[in-house]
This record gives sequence, C-alpha cells and structure tokens, in this order.
Amino acid sequence: MGWIRRTPPLVLPMVVLSAGLVVAGAVAVKGIRTAADTITVTGASTERIRSDYADWTVVVQGSGASQQAAYQAVQPDLQQTLAFLRTQGVPDGSIQLAVLESSSNDIRNRVNGALIKTEWSARQPIRISTPDVNLISKVSRSIGSLVGDGVSLTIQPPAYTYTKLADKRVDMLAKATADARKRAVAIAGQAGSGIGAITKADTGTFQITVPNSTDMGRYGSYDTRTIEKDITAVMGVTFRVQ
Repeated sequence: MGWIRRTPPLVLPMVVLSAGLVVAGAVAVKGIRTAADTITVTGASTERIRSDYADWTVVVQGSGASQQAAYQAVQPDLQQTLAFLRTQGVPDGSIQLAVLESSSNDIRNRVNGALIKTEWSARQPIRISTPDVNLISKVSRSIGSLVGDGVSLTIQPPAYTYTKLADKRVDMLAKATADARKRAVAIAGQAGSGIGAITKADTGTFQITVPNSTDMGRYGSYDTRTIEKDITAVMGVTFRVQ
C-alpha cells in the first residue's frame, strides 16, 4: 500500500475512474454485439418441372396484285393446313383463326419514282392452344412437310408454359430460405456461434430455364422452348447471430 501514499492526490481518482470506464466500455460493446450481429446468406432451390400447356402459331401467307387476290391466294393453303392439323389429332376446339393481316407494297421506278405496280400480301395466323404438350411437340416437328408440298407457311416454335407457377413459386422460395438457413448455420458454426431469427429476406432472381442451363439472368428469365424445364429460386436472407 506504500504506492498509494506516494501517489499524488489527483491521480488516484483518475485511475479508479479509468478502470470504471474500461469495465463499462466492455459491457457496452458486448451489449451492442449481441443485439446487432447478423449474417446474410444466399440460398437457392432448383427443381425440374414439366410444362402443362402449349401455345403455337403458324401463319399461312399469300400475295396478289390486289387485296382481294392476296386473300384468295391464302385460302387453299389455309384449308390444307387446317386439314393437316385435324389429321394429326389436333381438336377443332384448340384451333383459332386470328385476324387476317394484309399489307401493300408499292414498286416504283428507281429513276423518276413513278409507280410501276402495287403488290398485296395477306397473312392468316392459326393459333393452337392445348394442354396436350406432347401432341404439339409431335405436330410441330412434322408440319414442315406442308412447305415441301408448296404451302406457304411461317412456322413459329411452340411456347411451353407451366400453369401452376404461382403455387410453385411459393414452395421454391420457402425451400431457398431453408437452404439459406442451412448455409448460415454452417458458417456461424465455424465461429462457435448459432443462428437465430430472420431479420430480413430479399427475393432474388426467379428463373425457368432449359434443363441443366448455366444461364443466370439479372432479372430472372422464363424459357418456353422446352417441355422439361428447371425452375430456380434465389433468396438473400439475413439471420441474427447468437
């Protein structure tokens, strides 16, 4: 205790005060860390789905010297195309004729711009919609034979979609969140900590791609080219660290 007697009168209170501040500071820092420490982890879930609906359009085309002639040129090819679809098993209830489109093109003299003639073209879209995706897949691969027979067609690829996407989206986001928790537990466990409640959850990209695709769109994507698809949901989840 001799050192106390040798300590100047103002130093001792300062030492005691400093010690108190160190203890208080340690408690404050510990309290802040317990309340504020979080970890943010990205979770993902991928699942294979099968399309349950198909939309497909083929367009019959014709041309002529007048609008009427172009319309009349379309009709034989249109009837041949409809007959082909029916013989392939496509029901009439799945076939719809869209609005006939027509347009004109003026052919002019390159030197003086004088009108030489006007050509008209007509386009008759045929839209097929059905849940029988296998049927559309088969017919879309064989309709090209009509072109070989002289039918003037523009054949668009079928669009295959999944009608229960809203329910599937909820399920996939839940699985992505569970995956995020699993990753967070593994990371926090390396530091000897635990994972508590979710403090924030952000929906990331939601993608439907061709099977085994590595494409990752910034805003998500929906591929309609294939019947089989991979659906992927990504979630960014913030957990409290315990």
